[in-house]
Order: sequence, then structure tokens, then C-alpha cells
Amino acid sequence: MSRILIIDDSQTEFFSLKEFLTKQGHDVSWATNGFDGIEMALVERPDLILMDVVMPELNGFQATRRLNRDDATKHIPVVMITTKNQDTDKIWGMRQGASEYLTKPINQKQLLKVMKKLL
Repeated sequence: MSRILIIDDSQTEFFSLKEFLTKQGHDVSWATNGFDGIEMALVERPDLILMDVVMPELNGFQATRRLNRDDATKHIPVVMITTKNQDTDKIWGMRQGASEYLTKPINQKQLLKVMKKLL
């Protein structure tokens, strides 16, 4: 069982991912914005972070960059899961430190494949 932190301002997205991931045997927690997500990552030290990009105040690119620059969290893989589907978005996300970049609506088989690789 892995500990997974979902950082997404959409309650609908969270509940959908939580239901899927808990059925796979994972422990899931949730932050609704980048600031809270960074704090939770520092405290909880999850095995994996699923990060939305489009969020108010601190977006997913900024939060990923901060997590990647902090010695306490830089080892935690971040998978960006977002509606931003342009090649430039993916390139920028990977430059910020994301391990993978997936687009919504999420393909559950693809997510499992990515998680298997990263966990």
C-alpha cells in the first residue's frame, strides 16, 4: 500500500481518483491548493503526488517546482494530471520536476502503468 497525495482544487476529481486508488489498496490524502499540498507533503511524506496544474494562488507548475527544490520532498515523484494538453505544457511541467504528465480525463490503465513505474 502506498501513500498518495492528490493536490487538486476539484472535489469531483479528488473523489473520482480517491475511489479508484483506494480500490487499488492505496492510502489517499487531499490538498485543495498548491500551498496546502506542499505543507502536507512535508508532513506526510507521501510515496507519490498527483498534481493538478490549474489551481488558484499557487498553480501545479509552481508547486511542483517548489517540491522539487526542497531536499525534504525532491525525492517524491510528482505526476501532473491536468486539462492542459499542449506539448509546451508537458515540456514545462517536466522542466519543473514532474516525473510524468497525464491529461484529463484520466485513463485509469495509463495511471496504473505510471504508478507501477514510479512506486
